[in-house]
Amino acid sequence: MTATTTLNTRTTLGDYNSIVCFKAVITGIEDTLGPDGAAVVFTRAGKVRGHALAAELGLTGANVPVEDIAGALNQAIGQNGTRLCAVTRSYREGETIVIETQETVCSAGEPQGSDRKCTFTLGAVWGALEAVTGQTFLGEHTDSVLRGSDTDKFVFSPL
Repeated sequence: MTATTTLNTRTTLGDYNSIVCFKAVITGIEDTLGPDGAAVVFTRAGKVRGHALAAELGLTGANVPVEDIAGALNQAIGQNGTRLCAVTRSYREGETIVIETQETVCSAGEPQGSDRKCTFTLGAVWGALEAVTGQTFLGEHTDSVLRGSDTDKFVFSPL
């Protein structure tokens, strides 16, 4: 089974729904819990998804080189996978690990200058990274396509 066919339970509509519907879930939960509460929920949900994704790919504990993580994640959640985002690059900067993404579902439809953070996408990448490396990290969304960057950059510091 692949990450894209594991959950197919809809014979007519298939695995995917629209970004519009997903964004409605995000804004509805933000309205209920507030932005900070929603961020905690979506980041945690993303981490759970990331851990499961690593397991589906057979990468749990594989400790692949950091530079190879982007390719593996992109196959699963990029254009040929679930289309959560394009994972374009992964590398080390000193002690930290940086993973760069584009076209995240979290940023889709947002106006330039929006302060939206990629909470679910950050969490999914974070969970997968922890599962692959066996390490614990503190993750942060530092650069955003919504605020002038070419990528959404996620920086992970070891704990």
